[in-house]
Amino acid sequence: MAEDNVIFVGEKPFMNYVTAIVMQFTTKNAAEITIKARGKFISRAVDVAEVASKRFLNDQVKVNDIKIDSEEFTNKEGKEVRVSTIEITLSKKQS
Repeated sequence: MAEDNVIFVGEKPFMNYVTAIVMQFTTKNAAEITIKARGKFISRAVDVAEVASKRFLNDQVKVNDIKIDSEEFTNKEGKEVRVSTIEITLSKKQS
Protein backbone atom coordinates (compact mmCIF):
# COMPACT_ATOMS: atom_id res chain seq x y z
CA MET A 1 0.00 0.00 0.00
CA ALA A 2 1.25 3.46 -0.85
CA GLU A 3 2.50 5.42 2.17
CA ASP A 4 0.34 8.43 1.28
CA ASN A 5 -2.75 6.28 1.89
CA VAL A 6 -1.80 6.00 5.56
CA ILE A 7 -3.09 8.60 8.00
CA PHE A 8 -1.51 8.79 11.44
CA VAL A 9 -3.90 10.18 14.04
CA GLY A 10 -2.33 12.33 16.76
CA GLU A 11 -2.50 15.85 18.20
CA LYS A 12 -3.96 17.75 15.22
CA PRO A 13 -7.58 18.96 15.24
CA PHE A 14 -10.08 16.16 14.68
CA MET A 15 -11.49 17.50 11.40
CA ASN A 16 -8.00 17.63 9.82
CA TYR A 17 -7.97 13.82 9.75
CA VAL A 18 -11.54 13.52 8.50
CA THR A 19 -10.79 16.02 5.72
CA ALA A 20 -7.61 14.15 4.79
CA ILE A 21 -9.55 10.88 4.43
CA VAL A 22 -12.33 12.47 2.38
CA MET A 23 -9.73 14.11 0.10
CA GLN A 24 -7.87 10.82 -0.41
CA PHE A 25 -11.05 9.06 -1.51
CA THR A 26 -12.51 11.89 -3.61
CA THR A 27 -9.67 13.83 -5.24
CA LYS A 28 -6.89 11.19 -5.20
CA ASN A 29 -9.34 8.37 -5.95
CA ALA A 30 -7.72 6.04 -3.41
CA ALA A 31 -9.11 2.49 -3.27
CA GLU A 32 -8.29 2.15 0.42
CA ILE A 33 -6.85 4.14 3.30
CA THR A 34 -5.35 2.97 6.57
CA ILE A 35 -5.83 5.03 9.70
CA LYS A 36 -3.16 4.35 12.32
CA ALA A 37 -2.97 5.46 15.93
CA ARG A 38 -1.45 4.41 19.21
CA GLY A 39 -2.06 4.90 22.90
CA LYS A 40 -4.48 7.65 23.87
CA PHE A 41 -5.20 8.49 20.21
CA ILE A 42 -6.87 5.13 19.47
CA SER A 43 -10.35 6.35 20.42
CA ARG A 44 -9.84 9.44 18.25
CA ALA A 45 -8.85 7.23 15.29
CA VAL A 46 -12.06 5.20 15.71
CA ASP A 47 -14.10 8.43 15.81
CA VAL A 48 -12.32 9.77 12.71
CA ALA A 49 -13.05 6.55 10.80
CA GLU A 50 -16.72 6.62 11.83
CA VAL A 51 -17.29 10.30 11.00
CA ALA A 52 -15.46 10.03 7.65
CA SER A 53 -17.28 6.88 6.54
CA LYS A 54 -20.77 7.53 7.92
CA ARG A 55 -21.21 11.30 7.73
CA PHE A 56 -19.00 12.48 4.86
CA LEU A 57 -18.62 9.47 2.57
CA ASN A 58 -22.06 8.09 3.34
CA ASP A 59 -22.32 4.54 1.92
CA GLN A 60 -19.28 5.04 -0.33
CA VAL A 61 -16.69 3.43 1.95
CA LYS A 62 -16.69 0.62 4.49
CA VAL A 63 -14.43 -0.58 7.27
CA ASN A 64 -12.47 -3.34 5.58
CA ASP A 65 -10.14 -4.42 8.37
CA ILE A 66 -9.15 -3.56 11.93
CA LYS A 67 -5.83 -4.67 13.41
CA ILE A 68 -4.84 -4.20 17.03
CA ASP A 69 -1.36 -4.70 18.39
CA SER A 70 1.14 -3.23 20.81
CA GLU A 71 4.58 -1.73 20.35
CA GLU A 72 7.47 -1.46 22.73
CA PHE A 73 9.70 1.57 22.68
CA THR A 74 11.91 3.67 24.92
CA ASN A 75 10.27 6.84 26.21
CA LYS A 76 11.93 10.21 26.89
CA GLU A 77 12.90 9.10 30.39
CA GLY A 78 14.70 6.07 28.96
CA LYS A 79 12.14 3.55 30.23
CA GLU A 80 10.86 0.66 28.11
CA VAL A 81 7.14 1.17 27.62
CA ARG A 82 4.44 -0.76 25.81
CA VAL A 83 1.73 1.07 23.92
CA SER A 84 -1.35 -0.29 22.15
CA THR A 85 -1.80 0.39 18.43
CA ILE A 86 -4.69 0.22 16.00
CA GLU A 87 -4.94 0.16 12.21
CA ILE A 88 -8.34 0.74 10.62
CA THR A 89 -8.55 0.12 6.88
CA LEU A 90 -11.33 1.86 4.99
CA SER A 91 -12.02 0.83 1.41
CA LYS A 92 -14.35 1.99 -1.34
CA LYS A 93 -17.51 -0.04 -1.73
CA GLN A 94 -17.85 -1.73 -5.10
CA SER A 95 -20.86 -0.32 -6.91
